[in-house]
Amino acid sequence: MFAPEVLGPAVDFLADRADGGRALELAVGTGRVALALADRGVPVAGIERSTPMAARLAAKPGADRVPVTIGDMATATAPGRFRLVYLVFNGITNLMTQDAQVACFENAARHLEPGGAFVCEVFVPQLRRLPPGEVALPFDVSEGHLGFDRYDVVEQRLVSHHYTVERDGSVTTGRSPHRYVWPAELDLMARIAGMRLAERWADFTEAPFTAESTSHVSVWRTAG
Repeated sequence: MFAPEVLGPAVDFLADRADGGRALELAVGTGRVALALADRGVPVAGIERSTPMAARLAAKPGADRVPVTIGDMATATAPGRFRLVYLVFNGITNLMTQDAQVACFENAARHLEPGGAFVCEVFVPQLRRLPPGEVALPFDVSEGHLGFDRYDVVEQRLVSHHYTVERDGSVTTGRSPHRYVWPAELDLMARIAGMRLAERWADFTEAPFTAESTSHVSVWRTAG
């Protein structure tokens, strides 16, 4: 999300939904989105579980504009109320149980002003592409990178595997576990938390969400 063509539309979208009010980023990380949003004049705060990530944010120019609360995004409380709460780059899938994901929605709702917006960016599970009996699905096969997801359809989880060829020819590997979640399931979580779906797009450019979309940016709002 550092690339301008990716970060720019995200910041535009979020600034518009902040509508002149305060914004809270869940899993703020090193602040790549929060600092860019603050540059647009939006007051931004963050919640981050990882103290090393928060330290990297604190070392960046302008970080004093983004106060960070250390804690779990499903339970931690940041001071005040916000017009916008947002969670980008598949962050909701880093919570590995349905209960934790519901708790995250409830926590977002607790932080919102009446009529406030909770925005999530998340991938759409690609189970339709899995051949019968198979569990692994590639999502990137390029000269310098191989990436594939290994699905566990019983537990509704997947592990993303990455193999990257570095400039010196060496190969680095990485893996990240996720609990994948369907758009309709997220809508139900929002209802449990007292919010309703207001918008759904394929991405931050507001491309239409269709049956072929591989991701979505959804906006749920509290009453008010």
